[in-house]
Amino acid sequence: MSKDQFKTRLQIAKNKLSRKNQKNNGKNSSSIGAAFKLSTELVAAVAVGTIIGFILDNTFGTKPWLIIIFFFVGVIAGIINVVRSAKNMQN
Repeated sequence: MSKDQFKTRLQIAKNKLSRKNQKNNGKNSSSIGAAFKLSTELVAAVAVGTIIGFILDNTFGTKPWLIIIFFFVGVIAGIINVVRSAKNMQN
C-alpha cells in the first residue's frame, strides 16, 4: 500500500467517524433538552402551587393547610403537564 492510498483511506475513515459523532451529538443534546424541559415543567408547577398556597395562607391565616393543599395541586398539575408534553414529543 502506498503512502497516498493510506492517506486516502485514513481521510475516509475520519469523515465517517465525524459524521457518526455529529449524528450522535444531535440525538444526545435533543434528549438532554427534552429531559430538562420535562423536569422544569414539573418543578415549576410544584413551586407555583406552593407559592400560591403560601400567599393564601398568609391572607386567610390558615397557616399550613393551604400550602399543603396547593403543593399537591401543583404536583398533580406538574405530572399532567409532563405526561402531555411527553405525548407531544412522541408524535
